[in-house]
Amino acid sequence: MISATLYSDPACPWAYSESPALRVIEWRYGDQLEWRLVLIGLTEAAGQYADRGYTTLRGALGQLNFRRYGMPFAPVPKARLSATARACRAVIAARLQSAGSEWAAFRALQLANFTSDLVLEDDAGLERVLADVPGIDAAAIRAALDAPEVTEAYEADKAATRAAAGSAAELQGKTATTDGPVRFTAPSIVFASNGTALTAGGFQPVEAYDILIANLDPGLARRPAPDTPAPLLEHFAGGLTTQEVAALMTSGNDAVDRHAAERALIELVADGVATRTPLGDDALWQTARSRSGLA
Repeated sequence: MISATLYSDPACPWAYSESPALRVIEWRYGDQLEWRLVLIGLTEAAGQYADRGYTTLRGALGQLNFRRYGMPFAPVPKARLSATARACRAVIAARLQSAGSEWAAFRALQLANFTSDLVLEDDAGLERVLADVPGIDAAAIRAALDAPEVTEAYEADKAATRAAAGSAAELQGKTATTDGPVRFTAPSIVFASNGTALTAGGFQPVEAYDILIANLDPGLARRPAPDTPAPLLEHFAGGLTTQEVAALMTSGNDAVDRHAAERALIELVADGVATRTPLGDDALWQTARSRSGLA
């Protein structure tokens, strides 16, 4: 078993854009990796962004630069600047409510943050988004945002994130000191097994993760890319974006063929096997069974 600790934040466009690579690693290695999500807490107050010169317009325009990585965006200025602490607390509250559900909560908040008008420090908005996540109580999560146990877990995550001094991530310039200590940037992953830890700091190509995992344990089973999107939609019941499917259907170091993946997805929709839900400037693809609640 290899442990994989992901340091991330739902507001980071780099972390969001890494989603296709993360889905590939999940598919290839499955439960041979034991994942842990650590929330960075990029900012505690919106004023921290304002002090750095950020504006809602700058945020919307910045999304245009990330379109090249393929994830859905809806680049419209938000109603106001927002810190990320409340969203991070919501993900941690989900973890404490039901271990493992933090991943679905994190995914939902990422998608909503970049494809809707959600303001991440709006507690009511967080509840609305999380209400659509199966298996969690969104109202209870909202009520627990400032609970002592959530605060304690959140501060522990922040402290773990801010212990990156001297790491390989720092050597590569993949750390930050925006609030003092050297911290991991999102998304950073530390893979560890049998006393050896290897760090992939910040945004990386999927090959970087694959090489680290293979060197930690060459005896792992590695699932190949499928010929069609159908098994992918079955496996990722919560749905996949077009770029995620395209990355998952790519073999080895071949170039990602988004056009071919989208054609294959449309064919599945025509056959009644899959559904397409518009999402920002793209879509979320699911099996017809998942969408009907039968999965």
